[in-house]
Amino acid sequence: MAIIGLLTGYIIPFIIVLSVLVFIHEMGHYLVGRWCGIRVTAFSVGFGPELLGFTDGHGTRWKLSAIPLGGYVKFFGDEDAASTPASANLAGLTEAERAETLAGAKLWKRAATVAAGPIANFLLAIAIFAVLFSTYGRMIADPVVAEVRPESAAAEAGVEPGDLLVALDGEKIRTFDDVRRYVAVRPQTQIVVTVERDGRELDLPMVPQRTEITDQFGNKIELGQIGIVTNAERGNFRLETYSPLAAIGEGVRETGHIITGTFNYLGNIFTGRMSADQIGGPIRIAETTGQMATLGISALLNFAAVISVSLGLMNLFPIPVLDGGHLLMYALEAVRGRPLSPRVQEVVFRFGLAMILTLMVFATWNDTFGRWMG
Repeated sequence: MAIIGLLTGYIIPFIIVLSVLVFIHEMGHYLVGRWCGIRVTAFSVGFGPELLGFTDGHGTRWKLSAIPLGGYVKFFGDEDAASTPASANLAGLTEAERAETLAGAKLWKRAATVAAGPIANFLLAIAIFAVLFSTYGRMIADPVVAEVRPESAAAEAGVEPGDLLVALDGEKIRTFDDVRRYVAVRPQTQIVVTVERDGRELDLPMVPQRTEITDQFGNKIELGQIGIVTNAERGNFRLETYSPLAAIGEGVRETGHIITGTFNYLGNIFTGRMSADQIGGPIRIAETTGQMATLGISALLNFAAVISVSLGLMNLFPIPVLDGGHLLMYALEAVRGRPLSPRVQEVVFRFGLAMILTLMVFATWNDTFGRWMG
């Protein structure tokens, strides 16, 4: 029974969510690549041995593979699934055939094809958020302070119950959630909170405290807090609904918040204001996917949208083997006026592969031993 519970509660939801996100990512590469005249020889969801598949009329092998931890589109002339160009293969091609390879395509076509995968993930996230906002709406509250926690950053700065928060570092805010989101990724960083009190605005500098909280599933989360609380009376809790068009706009905003929040978190790691304990790999994602599934379809879809944005961002990092690594080399090619030599590209890709493996080991350590030992 425990095995069945593990399968239905964690593994199956994780595989479904990840497979959909990978499919959309690779479909972005596939569609733009085909539009650019690049031949696709394989489209795989998963790695390793093929479980089932078929070959379409264009010669593309569509397959589901045994290891459901990613996927790939393999273009004609590529040496492997990471789109490493095989110089030996390209040398034996005619000019017409070479034009159908990724390596032989014009620079803008290669860049568009590579960038299409992460962009597809961002578009998927926007679509998911738009569906959720237009279908379920969103519970919001006005950014009015009901309580100031003693000895908190807000208390020391002089925030009082009844204050209306109108801006953070000069940026206008609309809801109490805007405050929470902004402060959460800025621990130990001075911010200026503008409040409206008795008809006049006051700028109150403060430094959010680095705080560790525990969510309903027992997961420890590290974030910044200033120590203010709202309630139904002060905050005017209400369900806000959106038209389909407005929901798309909110989906774009939500996706943008996740992107900026991710960069803020990474910056906090490098500056020592936050630890890297919250970086997770497949085990952590599978665990969280199962937890979200217990909360219902809307929570699971919301989490899938967040992971889709993270997948798009991760692939844009300038690490060889990832999409961002390819784009970096294309940028260098544009500056130099010619591509890097095949030998240099091979060395760069091997270095990138080593970096990816190192990051995977680190994430897996965090997923298993890191949290327990911490």
